[in-house]
Amino acid sequence: MTSRDGARSVRDPGDVGLLAPVSAGSQAEAATGDSAVLRAMLAAEVALTRAQATLGAAPERAASAVAKAARPEAFDARALALRAGAGGNPVIPLVADLRRAVSELSPGDEEFVHRGATSQDILDTALMLVAARTLDLIATDLAATAGSLAVLADRHRATPMAARTLTQHAVATTFGLKAAGWRSLVVDAHERVVRVRSALPAQLGGAAGTLAAFELAGLDGPVLVEAFAAELGLAAPALPWHVLRTPVADLGGALAFCAGALGKVAADVLVLSRTEVGEVAEGVGGISSAMPHKSNPVRSVLIASAARQVPALTSVLYASLAAEDERPPGAWHAEWSPLREALRLCGGAARAAAHLCAALRVSPDRMRRNLERGELGELGDLGAPVGAAQALVDRALGRTLG
Repeated sequence: MTSRDGARSVRDPGDVGLLAPVSAGSQAEAATGDSAVLRAMLAAEVALTRAQATLGAAPERAASAVAKAARPEAFDARALALRAGAGGNPVIPLVADLRRAVSELSPGDEEFVHRGATSQDILDTALMLVAARTLDLIATDLAATAGSLAVLADRHRATPMAARTLTQHAVATTFGLKAAGWRSLVVDAHERVVRVRSALPAQLGGAAGTLAAFELAGLDGPVLVEAFAAELGLAAPALPWHVLRTPVADLGGALAFCAGALGKVAADVLVLSRTEVGEVAEGVGGISSAMPHKSNPVRSVLIASAARQVPALTSVLYASLAAEDERPPGAWHAEWSPLREALRLCGGAARAAAHLCAALRVSPDRMRRNLERGELGELGDLGAPVGAAQALVDRALGRTLG
């Protein structure tokens, strides 16, 4: 439904990624969307009841009823979003709806929905699930990118080109060494993503992070946390981290590094693919609405856009470390959107980088011509710089993905 000026009505927000081409249509976009967050919140609720049933604190009947009631298609994400304003987060209306659904399936067992937990337990855990699934996608694309760059580095280990420092020709290097350098950054990013992914924790602490509600129910709190985390495939934290935001800060740091590492590759491709340089080109260039003769390096453009956005988003995550009390007013809430957008942007950039590096076209002849007519003058014996560069390529390619 639209108004006379073409704007959507408030009944249909319809965010379909129109202003986010770097991530639109990507698996990362789907893994971080509202539907994915809803599924993750429901998974957390199901896991909580299952963990309690495993430890004998809830009947198996209740765990089955919660699992059966927690069908994502039975919940209206938009309605939950609108009702979230009353309590400040979407878990509160979700729990109300889930309890109602369980009571219809198995009267009396609704008391085991969300028992002992607080809203932050469920939403933090859900966002860690969303992050885990997105990081798995990012890691796969980073590995593919590293593989393509290894091929380029090996193929062009002796392809001479002008090194550029402070925008000017410096001395000779090889394109193989440049590609090996890109790969080194991508491998660094992959290591950080995998390390953070393996440490993503579940959250369970109850109202004030003491686990008291579970202890009162006759449960060993830390044992329940371990069972809860195991149900979800997440790490079991040593302490509830409601205001101890190391996991989110570490995640933000890995995402910022990943975006920057891919941004370096994009920045170099953007320079080297300029018309007057012409040393590389994207395999499939982008189109121009006004100049049909152009073939724009659009994948590099989109990666560069992500590299500029993610550090700003993660700065919010770092700022939220300064969270007061045992449950913070505002600092926690400020994390949600920046975290999701940083995951989405990194996922889109990693996908774009995998395609970019797999199809990158290299022009050794143009590299040599530019080297000859640059400030270096007549080319002498390139054996020494090329040989030195090749040795560094060999060293760089000896490093494998962990």
